[in-house]
Amino acid sequence: MIVDIKYGKDEIQKTEIPDENLIGIFYPKDVTCGSPDEVINESIDNPIGYDSLDEFLNGGEDIVFIVNDGTRPTPTAKVLDALSKRMDLRKARYIIATGNHRDMTPEEYDFVFGKHYDELKDRIICHNAKESECVYLGNSKNGTPMEINRVAVDSDRLVIITSVEPHYFAGYTGGRKSFLPGVASFRTIEANHRLAMRPEAQALALDGNPVHEDMMDALEQVKGKKIFSIQIVMDRHQSIYKCASGDLNGAFKTAVGWAEEVFCVPIPEKADMVISVAPYPMDVDLYQSQKALDNGKWALKEGGKIVMVSKCREGIGHETFLQQLSSSKDPKIVLENLNKEYKLGYHKAAKMAEIATWADIWAVTGLDKKLMSDANMTPFDTVDDAVKEALKENKDAKIIILMDGSVTIPMVN
Repeated sequence: MIVDIKYGKDEIQKTEIPDENLIGIFYPKDVTCGSPDEVINESIDNPIGYDSLDEFLNGGEDIVFIVNDGTRPTPTAKVLDALSKRMDLRKARYIIATGNHRDMTPEEYDFVFGKHYDELKDRIICHNAKESECVYLGNSKNGTPMEINRVAVDSDRLVIITSVEPHYFAGYTGGRKSFLPGVASFRTIEANHRLAMRPEAQALALDGNPVHEDMMDALEQVKGKKIFSIQIVMDRHQSIYKCASGDLNGAFKTAVGWAEEVFCVPIPEKADMVISVAPYPMDVDLYQSQKALDNGKWALKEGGKIVMVSKCREGIGHETFLQQLSSSKDPKIVLENLNKEYKLGYHKAAKMAEIATWADIWAVTGLDKKLMSDANMTPFDTVDDAVKEALKENKDAKIIILMDGSVTIPMVN
């Protein structure tokens, strides 16, 4: 069978896999999507926990939106289209919830704000975790100092636009993540992400997940503030499947149920080789592409090979985690080194090193081959080269392909 695998924004890599070796090609589930405008408008008109958006906005003097950055597929521009018919968008300010990501590119600003960008660009603030003025609000139960962007803290109305899908250590994106890490200080993000080193911090896990609980504590620090959320679940084609609006936690809980319908995918058995693709725009760098590895591990047999496919358009993304991955050829020693101290990015290295203790990590990227090899990943020019090598080692190897590995959670029936 000839399989087309997306690579970067526009490229395709072809690979040939014998039918007897291919368990299957898996995507997030196909679901029926209605008109995007209708889905969003119906949700906004029937909010959870509020009578209406008008009632929420009434009396607001300092309205602030928190929106995702351009590395997320959230259709913020579509939501702004709907909101523009209900309010004057220029009466609000807009914070880009970058967390510790870089500022957005001009292309990404156009993607996030669409036709509204020219009108709103003087109202947009890009959060900088190291430079933005943040307000200390107390410590979480886990001891994380809660420092949140002053613009969000001082507002009297917050509107959050986000999307919900599985997340490899927070359980799910969306909801509370707009605050932490979205508009939190570097110190807060680093303390929170240290909790990702714990085994309870896994995809789909909320109860008992220390990262999620820490994020919920961040919300407790702004208890009483008026917050209206618009939380979208996308399908595998990045079309809008469902939308939950209103109360942040109520909408998040509803959206999580819909996200499970889309992204939790049954597979008949685990494979000897899993090809997990980080699709555009989640292929921005190695740091972000790691999510495809972490999700793909759930479909892999012990001793198997997992192939991350990602163009890594902007390189590594975080030098700290790469340095740690390259600190030893023995992943167990890498883990020991990571447990001695923590810096932001170490959690990514730990998740990757943990996989490397029981499986081989292969990679098809645009990155330097020596760099990848030093980081305990075997580089290949193409997916087809990796498949041929795997079948040369084991002609009976069973293969699974996750075409949207960054958000697909494979689950054995």
